Amino acid sequence: MLVTLENSQELAWDKMDNLLPAIIQDAATGAVLMQGFMNEEALNATLTSGKATFFSRSKQRLWMKGESSNNTLDVQQVLADCDKDCLLIAANPNGPTCHLNTTSCFPEEKLSQQNFLSHLERFVDKRANDPIEESYTAKLLSRGTNKVAQKVGEEGVEVVIAALAETKEDFLGECADLFYHTLVLLKDQNVELSEVMEVLQQRHNK
Repeated sequence: MLVTLENSQELAWDKMDNLLPAIIQDAATGAVLMQGFMNEEALNATLTSGKATFFSRSKQRLWMKGESSNNTLDVQQVLADCDKDCLLIAANPNGPTCHLNTTSCFPEEKLSQQNFLSHLERFVDKRANDPIEESYTAKLLSRGTNKVAQKVGEEGVEVVIAALAETKEDFLGECADLFYHTLVLLKDQNVELSEVMEVLQQRHNK
């Protein structure tokens, strides 16, 4: 767990009766999942256990998200805002976050196009364990690295051909195929998309 909150005692607990709003964000996609409240005890429990824990104003007690549903939130990072009176928490969700069995507690919250690759990466990871008779992804992975890498090569060639001689619609479709099969190859190599993004960021910052 990566936590950048240095000292919880420096937070502005006195502003809201010792409660601070805590916004939960999907660590991979950036989507806003929920908002709850934490007192100092709840924050310390979160930092200690790595599971998002809140203070329930209705029950007047601590509650760990997913304590009954098992849809817990694995905390990756905790940040305080500039006024130290609000928390932003990046977490990996284990199942739907909302009690209505939806990904987010905010119905209007949509994955941005820029973050959809991270959502698709999770889909590939899930499909990898499906029966090969039912899942193209699982079937492709079962054929080994050579076949997965060959497929990426084929899609790359088709992207070039589409760019030179086909329509924009064809080109977009081939690019989508290439991105998808590249994610499958990353899965085959046990490499996360975030690792590739880190290399890009390092190159960008040079």
